[in-house]
Amino acid sequence: MDIARDPSALSGNAQPAVAAPVLAQPQEIRRADYRPPAWLVDEVGLDFALDPDATQVRSRLSVRRNPAGDGDHAIRLNGDGLAARSVMVDGVITNDWHMDGADLIVALPGDAHEVSVETQITPSANSQLMGLYASGGMLCTQCEAEGFRRITFFPDRPDVLSTYRVRLTGEKGRFPVLLSNGNCTASGDNGDGTHWAEWHDPWPKPSYLFALVAGDLVARRDSFTTMSGRKVDLAIWVRDGDLDRTDHAMRSLKKSMQWDEEAFGREYDLDLFNIVAVSDFNMGAMENKGLNIFNTRYVLADPETATDADYDAVEGVIGHEYFHNWSGNRVTCRDWFQLSLKEGFTVLRDQLFSQAMGSESVKRIEDVRVLRAAQFPEDSGPLAHPIRPDSYREISNFYTATVYNKGAEVIRMMRTMAGPENFRKGSDLYFDRHDGEAATCEDFVTAMEDGTGLDLSRFRLWYSQAGTPRVEARLEHDGDAAILHLSQTVPATPGQPDKQPMPIPLRLALFDRDSGDHGGEQLVVFDKAGDSFRFPGFAKPPVLSLNRGFSAPVAIERAVPQDELVFLAAHDDDPLARYEAMQSLTVQYLTADGGKAGDGDGRDAIGAAMAAILDDPALDDLMRGELLMLPGEAYLAEQLLVADPGAIHAAREGLKAWLGQRLEDRLVALHARASAVPYGLEAVARGARKLKTQALVLLAAGAPAVAAELAAAQYSAADNMTDRQGALMVLAGLDTPARETFLADFKTRYEGNALVTDKWFSLQAGSLHPQALEHVKHLAQHPDFTMNNPNRVRSLYMAFAVNPQAFHAASGEGYRMIADLILALDPINAQTAARFVPPLGRWRRIEPGRSALMRAELERVAAAPNLSRDTAEQVGRSLG
Repeated sequence: MDIARDPSALSGNAQPAVAAPVLAQPQEIRRADYRPPAWLVDEVGLDFALDPDATQVRSRLSVRRNPAGDGDHAIRLNGDGLAARSVMVDGVITNDWHMDGADLIVALPGDAHEVSVETQITPSANSQLMGLYASGGMLCTQCEAEGFRRITFFPDRPDVLSTYRVRLTGEKGRFPVLLSNGNCTASGDNGDGTHWAEWHDPWPKPSYLFALVAGDLVARRDSFTTMSGRKVDLAIWVRDGDLDRTDHAMRSLKKSMQWDEEAFGREYDLDLFNIVAVSDFNMGAMENKGLNIFNTRYVLADPETATDADYDAVEGVIGHEYFHNWSGNRVTCRDWFQLSLKEGFTVLRDQLFSQAMGSESVKRIEDVRVLRAAQFPEDSGPLAHPIRPDSYREISNFYTATVYNKGAEVIRMMRTMAGPENFRKGSDLYFDRHDGEAATCEDFVTAMEDGTGLDLSRFRLWYSQAGTPRVEARLEHDGDAAILHLSQTVPATPGQPDKQPMPIPLRLALFDRDSGDHGGEQLVVFDKAGDSFRFPGFAKPPVLSLNRGFSAPVAIERAVPQDELVFLAAHDDDPLARYEAMQSLTVQYLTADGGKAGDGDGRDAIGAAMAAILDDPALDDLMRGELLMLPGEAYLAEQLLVADPGAIHAAREGLKAWLGQRLEDRLVALHARASAVPYGLEAVARGARKLKTQALVLLAAGAPAVAAELAAAQYSAADNMTDRQGALMVLAGLDTPARETFLADFKTRYEGNALVTDKWFSLQAGSLHPQALEHVKHLAQHPDFTMNNPNRVRSLYMAFAVNPQAFHAASGEGYRMIADLILALDPINAQTAARFVPPLGRWRRIEPGRSALMRAELERVAAAPNLSRDTAEQVGRSLG
């Protein structure tokens, strides 16, 4: 296989060098320039008079000079689009203040003062969905990373920790529910049609964790008794009509609380825990202390409207945000360069939680698939950065797969090297040492060293070096021993041309070819540019199973004979390694000759392996469904120096068609067997539903008429969304009259349900239908499409951007469509717009014709006036 070793060397492969437009870039923020805050804020008092068109905000900040600060006699209060209506110091109006850009600078003569500021904001006009904004009649906030400065002037940085007292006042009819962080201490009626509520959060927190919600909401209520015997009241708040879809969310919350006590010894610390579901939200969810605000898609679920994947996502995201109560809230990050301190650690915690709640092996495969689909391309492209970046221009652009998913893998490697028990000792030490503090990644690693006894001095390179390490492996047989030769390179990335070897923990097993067994799994930690490891006791050459459990986030480069891959696909007892063998067998075939399908022997081997998977009685159906999935086109493209998306698509669809034809009878029988399993949430029923869809996917390519008939029958008989959506996904990609019939039925059946309407858009935008691009054009004009709701925008355009055969249309029309979207969306919601830049930014890794078209669209975006900071940074870095 041709695998890019140095992405920076590709810049001349795609097209002649062309001068890129010069973008006006925002100021660069550097980690090396960190200084402690000049002033600390011990207590914050906030008074809100809520109105969608004119909310009055009065803040009272109890400030004191920081002994570790720079001695400045003025406090800098960050703002964004605010005007100070009045400024008071110690209860007296002062004029000794001025504006420095968007920030308010107030002179303070002494060491401790009370600073009060009054502002007025317009939530109804806040389309950026950062700060305080309106959503479907309610008011809500999103303050991470820098949204609090859109509400009131404040030293808006993670290392300023304060306790908060909040008073909310609003119309009773419009806002019958008034929520904020912490515990509700008092409430009352003003007698003039308005009412009020006061909230107190006793735990010091940074401003990014502030939250309020005001609206007409109903709650599912429950309680949880902690391990120390304290009762916590739980509530999940939704709009009227959605309450019956919150049972799974509440169960997930209670399971999260129990698991965190058992697995990490972490107990909840307030009397109340609230979750609110919001329709308009840039992210998935937010861990505000005691008041989590969620995108509705990660709260609402029932069998009729949510798939099995949706159920898993609700459980996983609720777990993630709850776990942040300790890994993010009680211990927060000193500055935004340390973002992976809370996000990487919490992603690992939610992954371990999901593994414990379901299938450990399937969950691990899913996590690896996400890493390869999202993070590996990031690591090899113009947006590559370490999990602890050295600089940024717009912090919202660093909420990336690298910070989250690779960050989780880095901490998982520590756990692998230490073992679960010692890792728990290290995490306990970390929480004990830094409770109530704003910590750094270095603090975490040091606690792990002290708690586990590991020497992690070289392991710290994982925090500072970008790029996916490439590990070359070769197994040699010498007498009665097997010798594993390893070498590693870390490719050059922007700003980091030279890399050092990193410690890489590799779990491995050596199988006896005759018995199909191995003598036990071993762990080697490979930390040099090259090294060899000797394993005695093998009279015959063994079969190597390497990087079992995906113990390190690396790319293994190894010429594995086809017969060994077939052996591992049939015999490996590590589910992830078995999955990897099947994937490698397919990748070798599909990437032969630059993405054109390889020889017939390779195809026959895949067919034989697939048949064995279908027939293996030892496999559970959840795992069988995973093994039947072919590698995605984006992952296949990553294996090539320069990829031709059209050739990759043709090769992959050709293999699917061949498999569908060869295995038709088995697949039809499999579909019939799975269809007989009644609906349920247990593993057997979930596995059956997964198999039904995978059988239809292969049949659609090889026997489309058969697939259309089975899919139509599955849709009509479905008593759950998993079966119905799986069938419609297949029908949406086929050129059959049933396609329009069932798409229309789906739309009518769920009229008014926003989350299911999102599915309707996504199914068409992501389909294999040859006219998918034209379908997206028409859907953009549909009355139900809006640019003001991030879920709806993503449902159509992100589904299209990750649909290779449509996005990479040879005409370049797909690229033009995404560039047009970015330009139209940027003034409305810059954070969402910027997330559409990376698909175009992969132009260096695409064949010359398409590459030139992609770059041209980026240049067109770059030339547009008044680009946001978010989009300007992404485009500038993508053009390089």
